[in-house]
Amino acid sequence: MAKTHIIRLIEEKSIMQIKTFSDLIEWTRMLHEDLAQCLAHCASRHKDERASLLLDYLASHEAEMEKMVAAFERQADPKAAQTRLYDYIPHDPITTHLACDDHYTKLDAAAISAEVFDFHEQIISLYRSLIGKAEIREAVELVQALLDMEEHETKRLVRQVERMDDL
Repeated sequence: MAKTHIIRLIEEKSIMQIKTFSDLIEWTRMLHEDLAQCLAHCASRHKDERASLLLDYLASHEAEMEKMVAAFERQADPKAAQTRLYDYIPHDPITTHLACDDHYTKLDAAAISAEVFDFHEQIISLYRSLIGKAEIREAVELVQALLDMEEHETKRLVRQVERMDDL
């Protein structure tokens, strides 16, 4: 997929500002929240009914994921949550199109799905890279739980979108 449509780095939520695992969880939660709001915003504006329904479904799924990640914020082991990780974060920030400028209203259903799936794959890749770098067991367990949730929900999302295509 061409990255030309993924044009905005998440500047105010830049990965370079993440200092602890707690910050990482909050940042991830905010990414899902912002994406949910943007997809919902575009759902009502899309001219194609199928794409509009997809955007609406994706928005609700992202809102669910935002709540799941928020639960990690509340339940994270304090030792893991406050572990510094700035030395472990790759310097390539996660990119997506979260500037709500009706970008998704210009895409067909396949392109919308591809961008949202790419967004999730970037988060999964980040979590995978952190698992091998975390130095304390509690941090490894926290990132593994986040990774498991993100992978499970991404797979569920892909299956649901494929079912929509079958209909």
